[in-house]
Amino acid sequence: MITVILAGGLGKRLRPLTSDRPKPMIQINNIPIIELQVNWLKKFGMKDVILLVGHLKEKIKHHLADGKKFGVNISYIEENVPLGTGGALKNAKNQIVHSRNRDTGFFVINGDILTDLDPSTISEKGSMTLALVPLKSTFGIVETNGDLVSKFVEKPSIKDMWVNAGVYHFSNEIFDYLPDKGNLETVTLPMLVDKRRLKAKKFSYNYWRSIDSQKDIEEASKEIQQVFKND
Repeated sequence: MITVILAGGLGKRLRPLTSDRPKPMIQINNIPIIELQVNWLKKFGMKDVILLVGHLKEKIKHHLADGKKFGVNISYIEENVPLGTGGALKNAKNQIVHSRNRDTGFFVINGDILTDLDPSTISEKGSMTLALVPLKSTFGIVETNGDLVSKFVEKPSIKDMWVNAGVYHFSNEIFDYLPDKGNLETVTLPMLVDKRRLKAKKFSYNYWRSIDSQKDIEEASKEIQQVFKND
């Protein structure tokens, strides 16, 4: 089954790191995010990848090439002007719908996340589903017993609040909802909710992090040594 990785953003929040490289090429323990993603997908048997690239795209293409050295098959669709995540996906329609296993749908992954969840568990035929992960507090939590502090909990996951993990499974129906220019998250997903066409699957105990700041890079560098140490 095809996996599409959204890898064309400008990465403005990570400047100056993204001034000379695209965000997916930022390194975590000397390995680019995009390479970590390719290895993660391969682990779950997902070896056919389409990369939607834009900003400094040659850096990604030079590193991954056709994917053979990583044990996968990679092709590219380039955007010359920023189209947003929804526009970029719509721009890839012809290549996606004419790919192998087109009737079973396809996956879409944000190019700035790290996770160990199994994407195949959201791949129900004909479905449009997003993965959810618990909201992680950016602060440590203080628990009390009366007026006494009883416990400190460092940046816990808040189990009854959920965030979009940036991992999706879509049927080809998704192309009816995509803008020519605009974002999947703000344009398309709300429309799917209104039409009652969007499902969700919760991943309560998997590792997940979005790389949006220097602090995320530093914390991810420590975390993935434990999470992926046996891979």
